[in-house]
Amino acid sequence: MPTIYEVLKKDHDSHREVLNKLDATSGDSAEREQLYATMKQELEAHTAAEEETFYATLMAKPEGQEKARHSVSEHKEAADLLAELDDTEFASPGWLPRFRKLKEELEHHMDEEETEVFQRAKKLIAEPKARELGSSFLERKQAEM
Repeated sequence: MPTIYEVLKKDHDSHREVLNKLDATSGDSAEREQLYATMKQELEAHTAAEEETFYATLMAKPEGQEKARHSVSEHKEAADLLAELDDTEFASPGWLPRFRKLKEELEHHMDEEETEVFQRAKKLIAEPKARELGSSFLERKQAEM
């Protein structure tokens, strides 16, 4: 079973790919609509599973609380931006700038998570627990989907 870090990194790589494809779309196209629906479902499932498994474990450790709280607050910012996008027509001139703001926030969050948060977590979470969290994350994410 892969560790939570490997599972999250794989998800992040997939998210980056969808974000880039979505950034290349225009107007009220079927492609934009489909990619956005895919991205939104993936992000919401990923976030719920990540907070319940990885971040709950990290917050239980005093040395992990600051990084975990920061990351969870970034999840809230991304959710707020998604809500703004939901309220914006795909063909609106404001859709792409809002989407690009979300994309920038998500890329920052994933980069920070993969470097700073994972580095801290690896010092606080033993390897067997990291593998258990990888499995728990996948189960929880699947339930969200």
